[in-house]
Amino acid sequence: MFAMAPPDNDVLWARSLHHTHSGSPALNGVSLGVREGEILALYGPRGCGKTTLLRCLSGELIPQQGEVWFNSTPVHTMGRLARERLRLDRFGWIGPEPGLVPELNAWENAALPLLLRGSSHRSARTTAVEWLERLDIGSCATKRPHALLQAQRQRVAIARALVTTPAVLFADEPTATLHRADRAHALRTLTAAARSHRITVVLASHDDDIAELADRTIGLMDGRRVGTSRLAETEGRAACSLYV
Repeated sequence: MFAMAPPDNDVLWARSLHHTHSGSPALNGVSLGVREGEILALYGPRGCGKTTLLRCLSGELIPQQGEVWFNSTPVHTMGRLARERLRLDRFGWIGPEPGLVPELNAWENAALPLLLRGSSHRSARTTAVEWLERLDIGSCATKRPHALLQAQRQRVAIARALVTTPAVLFADEPTATLHRADRAHALRTLTAAARSHRITVVLASHDDDIAELADRTIGLMDGRRVGTSRLAETEGRAACSLYV
């Protein structure tokens, strides 16, 4: 089948993604587009394909069939090193566990992406501390992970993902380990920070609260799309219909 150019108004675009794990289908023909600055939530039960879809969209995983485009760049044809550089330079990632380096304090953990990109120690520290303050944990900047509560550790992980002001932030069940009150606050903080900096977010969650915060939600079931809801704009509704 001939290649189709991605729409101009989508910062991220995927077409007919297929992938299996150990012979079991994880994605079965999923297509979607994400507009710049949009917060898109992927919802569905565990095992429905959310994580595999995020990994394909972010370039961590190459789909066995289908296309993934970031702006005008075909991510699915890029080599491993080029995809690693893309993830470091343009993308952010938050997982269900904070994944902090135990030997580093909070601001050092948050600053890691900047340091890996070659920023000076002073500049990286200033930016990391600013993000920790925005996330209401500036007072924890010099504490190591073992001295932080789980909710605080997850906010450090959020700061680490936002510190480079990525073009696209991928969040895979970012509040799965938190209590309900902490989950709601973390989601509100994450989405507010993303909106204030026009960061595109693709967020996988089975938490009902995310529907109230996202511009649009896409359901997954057994590796397939099962619906789209909560479109913020009529224009968005028309654009999204192309991918249903």
